[in-house]
Amino acid sequence: MSLALSGIHHVTAVGGDPQKNVDFYTQVLGQRLVKKTVNFDDNSVYHMYYGDEVGHPGTIMTFFPFPDIRRGRIGNGQVAVTSYAVPLGSLDFWRERLSSYHCTVFEPSTRFGEEALVFTDHDGTMLELVATEEAGKVAGWAGGPVPAEHTVRSFYGVTLWVADAPRTGRHLTEVLGWEQVGSEGARTRYRIADGNFATVVDVIDRPEQPRGMGGAGTIHHVAFRTPSEDDQEEWQVKLAEAGMNVTPVRDRQYFKSIYYREPGGVLFEIATDPPGFTLDEEVATLGTDLKLPPWLEDQREAIAQSLLPVEVREVDSV
Repeated sequence: MSLALSGIHHVTAVGGDPQKNVDFYTQVLGQRLVKKTVNFDDNSVYHMYYGDEVGHPGTIMTFFPFPDIRRGRIGNGQVAVTSYAVPLGSLDFWRERLSSYHCTVFEPSTRFGEEALVFTDHDGTMLELVATEEAGKVAGWAGGPVPAEHTVRSFYGVTLWVADAPRTGRHLTEVLGWEQVGSEGARTRYRIADGNFATVVDVIDRPEQPRGMGGAGTIHHVAFRTPSEDDQEEWQVKLAEAGMNVTPVRDRQYFKSIYYREPGGVLFEIATDPPGFTLDEEVATLGTDLKLPPWLEDQREAIAQSLLPVEVREVDSV
């Protein structure tokens, strides 16, 4: 079998206040907090993971929430929009729900024959709900505040902003194995042909536009799925041969990761599907305790004291 990715694994963003982050993604968007840990590269900062019941790859939105960080600027060289799939007929529900929480919600638009609703979270992170028939084939998190028939089911895809879209497109097709499936104006769509969900990457051409600036409300990176560590090692070799400056393997406890910047400057990760989020918690109690990897356990007391307390709670606004 030839080497192939199987879709989006997770998307990682930068946020502000940790409690507001938990409030939005669990109570407004209705995802489950499946893991509460720390940024392994800066253990003074939480790393929050939100997803479906067990945090399946393809459902996981993660955040580094810095309490006092400045607002970032979305621009070239970044994932600009993260899209979730919702069932057909759900967008009216979501428009009303998001507006009731005082979110910024834009007019629905039709793209490649599918209706999409763009909105922002409390930090200005650009998100999108795409109504698609495929969403009905995937179960959402039914234990949250959103009615089961309207829950977000998985990622739909991501939108990249770059200064030279053809160059990024060649990387997606010639190196990563995506197929170009359409274009509308400055937007070109790529898809993994054999993937079931979380398989879309849109690239928007923005020549001579400013680059993004990291901070609250911006996406740090997008991760793509590979089934095993052996496949990941093959990707390391393939990316290096393609001229990419790829990192060594990093142990993220719930998956292994390698990172590099594609030609347009967007930070890409290739992450393994296993071992998953039930490695150190039972399904029923996912996300309830602060979890640390073995190499940080001897610092637990100091790390816990440096973090603001957070909880999953009901909220009326964000």
